[in-house]
Amino acid sequence: MLECLNDFGMKWDSVCKMCRREGKKLFLKGERCYSSKCPMVKRKYPPGIHGPKGYGRLSEYGLQLREKQGLKRSYGIGERQMKSYFNKAKKKTGNVGLILLKFLEKRLDNVVYRAGFASSRRGARQIISYGNILVNARRVDIPSYQVKIGDVIEPKKKKRIIEKISQQLSSKKSEELGSRWFSLDRKEMKIKIITEPDAEDFPKDFDTSLVVEFYSR
Repeated sequence: MLECLNDFGMKWDSVCKMCRREGKKLFLKGERCYSSKCPMVKRKYPPGIHGPKGYGRLSEYGLQLREKQGLKRSYGIGERQMKSYFNKAKKKTGNVGLILLKFLEKRLDNVVYRAGFASSRRGARQIISYGNILVNARRVDIPSYQVKIGDVIEPKKKKRIIEKISQQLSSKKSEELGSRWFSLDRKEMKIKIITEPDAEDFPKDFDTSLVVEFYSR
């Protein structure tokens, strides 16, 4: 029996369960998340045999945990990395939750995804890990690399990679690509970091104050 796999060999259902567990779309599968095939459209309840009963009432701790897990899964990072970002954010002056989001947004895999080079952060991580992304003309194969103002990001000049990214870009409208804090040259396939991201650039789907409370317990 054939299994339904995504572009990177993972079962679609295993990824969808993360969204269903959190009760919100985390957009882990690219275009499929926007279609009627998304399980969050068909099954708006948690995975498991008790899932159809719906989402139970959560305690204060439960709310904090779910928000932390959702944010972590959305950016595709592990617990150790998430805790590390929180500890770094805590040492800086300002709103810890917003500083935490800034660390997450400045990850190279997030920028590659937001620029439209990949349909998901998972896909962006694979492109980077395989050494197919250049930063300032040098290969960077670390998805967690923190981009800086002035960085120029582009794909390696390999026919297969150029064609894949070109296809991704052509499927997007101009207003869906780029961001206020970086520019995108679609023709040259180049991203340039022009400023630091701020509150206006961060996702509005998460309450980072709950994440801060979770780690501050």
